[in-house]
Amino acid sequence: MQKLSIRELAQATGGEIINGDENTIISGISTNSREIKEGMLFVPLIGEKFDGHKFMDSAIENGAAAVLSSEDIPSGAAVIRVKDTLKAFGDIAAFYKKKYRIPTVAITGSVGKTTTKDMIYAAMSAGYNTIKTPNNFNNEIGVPMTVLSQEAEHEAAVVEMGMNHFGELSRLAGIVKPDAAVITNIGMSHIENLGSREGIFRAKMEITEGFGPDNTLIVNGDDEFLSKTKGTGAYRVIYYGIENEQNDVRARDIKSNGLGGVEFTAQAGGKDYRVKVTQPGVHNVYNALAAICVAMVFSIPVEDAVKNIGECEYTAQRLEVEEHKGIEIINDCYNASPDSVRAALSIVPYSLKARRAAVLGDMLEMGDYADKAHYEIGRFAADKLDLLITAGKSSRETARGAKEGGLCEVYSFDTTEEAAEFAKGKICPDTCVLVKASHGMHFEKIVEKIKEEFSE
Repeated sequence: MQKLSIRELAQATGGEIINGDENTIISGISTNSREIKEGMLFVPLIGEKFDGHKFMDSAIENGAAAVLSSEDIPSGAAVIRVKDTLKAFGDIAAFYKKKYRIPTVAITGSVGKTTTKDMIYAAMSAGYNTIKTPNNFNNEIGVPMTVLSQEAEHEAAVVEMGMNHFGELSRLAGIVKPDAAVITNIGMSHIENLGSREGIFRAKMEITEGFGPDNTLIVNGDDEFLSKTKGTGAYRVIYYGIENEQNDVRARDIKSNGLGGVEFTAQAGGKDYRVKVTQPGVHNVYNALAAICVAMVFSIPVEDAVKNIGECEYTAQRLEVEEHKGIEIINDCYNASPDSVRAALSIVPYSLKARRAAVLGDMLEMGDYADKAHYEIGRFAADKLDLLITAGKSSRETARGAKEGGLCEVYSFDTTEEAAEFAKGKICPDTCVLVKASHGMHFEKIVEKIKEEFSE
């Protein structure tokens, strides 16, 4: 982290300096008292089940030079009194971003945000020393953390932004002030809170608040909602895709390499580029096209971006293919929505293993659409699998859909633990198995159990 003074922290937050020298420079910021080191600022956040203010003394003992506080005032460090520590954390990040301005692209969408972020980071790294959102730190805490981790050597930033309510992307975009934004697609994720796909579209478009003639929005031109964004603001719009001939950047001659990835020809700027992606599935063609568009916006040679995309390193638990004792495990258990589950199921038939299986769990935040969405996933999966195991109440509809779709070997369980124990004895060598559910289902336990059964 680069320099910020106590005075600047107070200026950023509108807070009052209670103790300490306003000229003191802080060396870093953390919301975790155990991570505090000499000279850092401690930000005590308040959640439903915790209050960081209880750990202020510990943070000071660990060397905190300053703390934010909305409650009791401790001694032994500089104190900035604020009304809301979470808002203040975002305000500090916004101040820091403005002070240490670098070219920035933000990514959101219902499906594929993290993989697209990884590809965009690879493409941007062909021209800039780039920082990106670690893992999926894409919320009101993770985004400020990403911004504040920017060092003097960084020349560009790639920031992932998630949301599940109206107003969230507006706040995050206000912190980051991106030069360009990518929206991957409009699916059904968080439909419980946003009411409809139209509502999801409106919420995603909040990322463009504050955009003007110098900003660029990059969208999937094959998406029924995003294809209609032309003329929605006083900013440039670039479309990418496969199907729509009006897309600015298009893919053709798509070739699947099974679980080894996909390759295609990208038509961009009047030239053709052969692109290889090591992540399987045609949906990753779209993610790579988005990255190519970003490279063009930031004047990075497309051939350099394409090379880096082909060597991209991906965030764990996103279509992570691993061979273990003759079992091909597709670990995609970080999150799930109808669109991402269909995409993951579509790559299973490309496996060369003799048997194809999936362990699927509940897709959360589906609201009134839950039963229908899970049932349709089951019907979609029926002709792609030899074996289906489900976990969770809603996923019983997945099992029902699969059975009615003609799949004979289907097993349902109420809990992840039950499904994991069963899968451990049912998944055998020469099998490809997809493991996928929403993060709250903790499906990493299933991957661990399958590996455990065939460990040496």
